Amino acid sequence: MNSVTNGPARAGRRPVIGICARTAPVTLQGGDLVVTLALQSHVAYLSEAGCTPLLLPLLPGAEALAGRLDGLLVPGGPDLDPALYGQDAHPATRAVGPDADRTELALVRTALDAGLPVLAICRGMQLLNVLHGGTLHQHLSDVTGHDGHRPNTPAFTLGRHPLKLRPGSRIAAVLDEDEPETACHHHQAVDRLGDGLTVTGWAGDGTVEAVEVTDHPFAIGVQWESGQTADKRLHQALAQAAGSPKNKQTAEISDS
Repeated sequence: MNSVTNGPARAGRRPVIGICARTAPVTLQGGDLVVTLALQSHVAYLSEAGCTPLLLPLLPGAEALAGRLDGLLVPGGPDLDPALYGQDAHPATRAVGPDADRTELALVRTALDAGLPVLAICRGMQLLNVLHGGTLHQHLSDVTGHDGHRPNTPAFTLGRHPLKLRPGSRIAAVLDEDEPETACHHHQAVDRLGDGLTVTGWAGDGTVEAVEVTDHPFAIGVQWESGQTADKRLHQALAQAAGSPKNKQTAEISDS
């Protein structure tokens, strides 16, 4: 059994939420550097919700850190290596490399097995699908015939689409509104759904926008850019799940 050694019941401490880090080149003070980073809004939203965010570099063995977490956030990032789901790369696919992908897959698998709450955003949702044996559309506009999910504009622009949510789903409860809308920027999406996942949200063109791990207390994947807007509801829901009595009980059982 995977051990969650520091559950949220410990001395009333703030739940610790791991954030899978991304690696990117930056220019700082005139120098070119490669840095390990997370979107500041993820850090701020989780902190405001009463959690302690913890940046997790995707190094071999990172899955062992799941035992020190109360929840996991898997953010957007580069494309997954299509070899992981048995395909050759599309010309538009921009994968960084399989090593970080495999580390992140192992980390998410360990977190799910331990019953930890997981929020997977954009690339994170795609990774969740591949982890469960699913595949991806590598270039969504080839399927939809439009670039509305990643607008082709000179500046970074979010695509806006009305959402259809499955009644009674966890994501419907989190958003809790009659006419929700995405704020997305992605060129890949779920093709074949992985085993053990349930689709709980769609765009009008049929693109899968939300999935949930069936029979898991809280494991949600969303295709839109949660964290790129002022909407904090998903981060707050993750924080609430990480600090819930049920999660505390799971941690205590795994620690025994």
